[in-house]
Parts: sequence; C-alpha cells; structure tokens
Amino acid sequence: MQNQYQWLPFAVQRQSPHCDERPNEQDVSLLVIHNISLPAGEFGTPYVDDLFLGAINCEAHPSFQSLKGVRVSAHCFIRRDGQVVQYVPFTKRAWHAGVSYFSGRERCNDFSIGIEMEGTDNIPYTDAQYDALIQVSQAILTHYPNITSERIVGHCDIAPGRKTDPGDAFDWQRYLDTLSQESTTEKEQ
Repeated sequence: MQNQYQWLPFAVQRQSPHCDERPNEQDVSLLVIHNISLPAGEFGTPYVDDLFLGAINCEAHPSFQSLKGVRVSAHCFIRRDGQVVQYVPFTKRAWHAGVSYFSGRERCNDFSIGIEMEGTDNIPYTDAQYDALIQVSQAILTHYPNITSERIVGHCDIAPGRKTDPGDAFDWQRYLDTLSQESTTEKEQ
C-alpha cells in the first residue's frame, strides 16, 4: 500500500523544484537534522527560503557566491520562532544530505527525510524550535514507522568530516527525551 502522507497540515507549504522521485517510496527509514542560516549566523532573512526555491540572488551577500548553481532543498525548515515551512512532500526525495552514508547504505536522500533548523552549530536553538521539531517528528514517526529513535541522526553523522550540523548547540538529549515522552503519552491515550 502506498503511503500518501505528503504534507504537514500545520506547515506553510512552498514547493521547491529541487526534488525528484524516490527510488522506493516505501523505503523511508531515516530522519536527518540539519542547520542552516544565510548569511551564516543571521536569522530571519528570506535567503534560506530563496535558496530552497531556487531563487537566491547570489549578489545579495559576498558569502553567497559559492551558492551559484547550487540546487538544494529540505523537506522542512524550522524558523527561530517555530514556524514550519515545508518545501518537499515526504513522498519525494529532497536534496539535503549530499554525499552520505548510514548503516551500510549510501545516498541517504533516497531513504530519508531532512529537517533544517534555522541556526548554527554553536548558537542554542529556541524553545519554539524544539517544540516545532517535536511536532514535526511525531507526525513523521506516525506515518513512517521504519524511522525509530535510533534512525534519527544529524547531518554530521551521515557525512562525517564534511558536515558538522546540527552542531554542539543542538540538545539531542532534550529532543529525544521529549520525543520519547510525547510518543509514550500519545500511545497511552
């Protein structure tokens, strides 16, 4: 049976052109947490949105020169205020992981969902972001039972030496403990 869960009903929807069909739509079994800010360390700008929509003006900031021709996306982006923006339906392959490897498999984009947190490796994330991440994660785990807490990783875990996000500022213990508590509460109801 095909999984028809594509869009979060509580997210702002903006369709990125930077996605394609998954090799096997039933194979979604990994959740990858990232961080991004454009320019680096600046929050609340329109540039992440522009990047994921393929419309970034590379002349808007000197650091954007390296983004010329880059085609990247994530399934979701969680802003500092907790707003969730979804760019790619979960049934499609977003282009977030790049060269990657997990549990004996390469090409993590094929079987993963990518969530970008607005942030940097060393600036703490906000309470609103953790709340939104829990809500997004619960929705994903409900519809994709092959994603377990052991299959929720950082970009740094699937691309070591190349990527460091979500960084030391990301509180994995808080996130996973809260996710576990919320899942237990939901099952008891």
